[in-house]
Amino acid sequence: MKTDPESFIRANTGILSPPHVPEIRLHLANEAHDLWLKTEEELEEIGLPPPFWAFAWAGGQGLARYVLDHPECVRGRRVVDFASGSGLVAIAAKMAGAQYVVAVDVDPWAGTAVRLNAELNRVAVDFLGRNVIGRGREADVYLAGDVFYDKEFAGLLRPWFGALARAGAAVLVGDPGRSYCPREMMSALATYEVPVTRALEDSEVKRTTVWRFAEAG
Repeated sequence: MKTDPESFIRANTGILSPPHVPEIRLHLANEAHDLWLKTEEELEEIGLPPPFWAFAWAGGQGLARYVLDHPECVRGRRVVDFASGSGLVAIAAKMAGAQYVVAVDVDPWAGTAVRLNAELNRVAVDFLGRNVIGRGREADVYLAGDVFYDKEFAGLLRPWFGALARAGAAVLVGDPGRSYCPREMMSALATYEVPVTRALEDSEVKRTTVWRFAEAG
């Protein structure tokens, strides 16, 4: 890393609450254009991968809202928040009473963001910076916010999530209508209208559904 992640995050974000999850505070980009719209060369110069952790995406907001409103889905359980980004969903799970929560993300900057955000909300969340796709069931509940945005990535996730569900894990996904979301493999649990920034999305509100992968099939 060419830039110290903690110093950069503190200098380039503000402490904000996602509109759909006001109970949680996060280090988020104040103005999406300032950070998100940097060129690839600018990001490379400071050693920064695309800063997914700097924004509260609609899928994550919807899933975090569901977890807080339905704490029984995680209470007392071991939880993995996959592709955690800012740690929003992981923090919601811990606030809802999960026994243990690990935020998983291959972006090393996300590790710092998750730590800072967990500290803001006074909860304990562990971080794992590895690719865990394909690994066997290691938790009771798997949470994934907004992960079906890419065809190739979705192709890896579908069989893995299906296998985890068949192994007895609850696999919950928050999705704002992404093209590669395998709706035929899941059942809908709740739908929300989630405010988002137009700098990142094609509208100011995204209809977001929380799905659960089927245990069979």
